[in-house]
Amino acid sequence: MGLLDGIMGNASRIDPAAAVKEFGRLLAQGEQVHAAYQLVRDSFLFTDRRLILVDKQGMTGRKVEYHTIPYRAITHFSVETAGTFDLDAELKIYLSGSSTPIQKQFGKGVDVYEVQALLATFVAR
Repeated sequence: MGLLDGIMGNASRIDPAAAVKEFGRLLAQGEQVHAAYQLVRDSFLFTDRRLILVDKQGMTGRKVEYHTIPYRAITHFSVETAGTFDLDAELKIYLSGSSTPIQKQFGKGVDVYEVQALLATFVAR
């Protein structure tokens, strides 16, 4: 991940095995990480069972909130691809019972179509 992408709030892809190594304690027995993305300090993981958002808080990042979103709670989502002048792609996830979507931005090196396909696969189950 480039420093500029991190400062701008854009996520970049991280190796799922590295995500398992770092966040393995959060996973249920047999749960697999299919894709993972990281901001400067925050991460989000697409597993075969749920979406996990990791929010490191405070100056030191020692306080961490782990937010689990079961795929069945996702009512719909949208993906906006990068443009000529707008170099980042955006993902919006809408949850049942909430009118405000969860928004994540992806740097130009992330295949936003892969992210869309992952969500489409897991939400359709």
